[in-house]
Amino acid sequence: MAAPTQTHGLTYADLARFPEDRQRRELVGGQLFVSPAPRPRHQDAVLELAHRLRAHVDAHGGKVYVAPLDVFFAEDTVVEPDVVYLAPEHLGQIEERFVRGAPDLVAEVCSPATRHVDLVVKKALYERAGVSAYWVVDLDAERVEVYRLGDDGYGHPRILERGDTLTAPLLPGLGLAVDALLGPPDAATGG
Repeated sequence: MAAPTQTHGLTYADLARFPEDRQRRELVGGQLFVSPAPRPRHQDAVLELAHRLRAHVDAHGGKVYVAPLDVFFAEDTVVEPDVVYLAPEHLGQIEERFVRGAPDLVAEVCSPATRHVDLVVKKALYERAGVSAYWVVDLDAERVEVYRLGDDGYGHPRILERGDTLTAPLLPGLGLAVDALLGPPDAATGG
């Protein structure tokens, strides 16, 4: 079966027809977004965050996943966040092929290729869908943007820089040094 050639009006079934080629394909409102395989520094940040969240899950329950794993919001809206956390009371959202609905926490490690999608398109999606916490690890800006869902949506992010510690009411006891997420300062040139 051939992969779809259009980039709009797609569904999850269309997404499944694309080849396995190390490209990340996501749908938001039927629109296709494609990004290449991430760079080593990106993966270092993802693994550091996942490692710390996994330690929290081991102590407090819940589940943490890293990409590639689909998060299914609707037939035409399926994304692969870098890191997904589900609280113990939401483990019923885990299905055989994907997580259905809004995770408690989504984290994206953005790069120049994904900056607009992460900070605009996905942020709006996660806010509309009811994702309680959205973290953007921005390796180029050397900071972490922390969004927390309130009565008026996400509002302004809390900006964390080197020397700061990432904490979250959703994850009591978690304290993650922003420096550990960003990696050594000289790694900034490593993409």
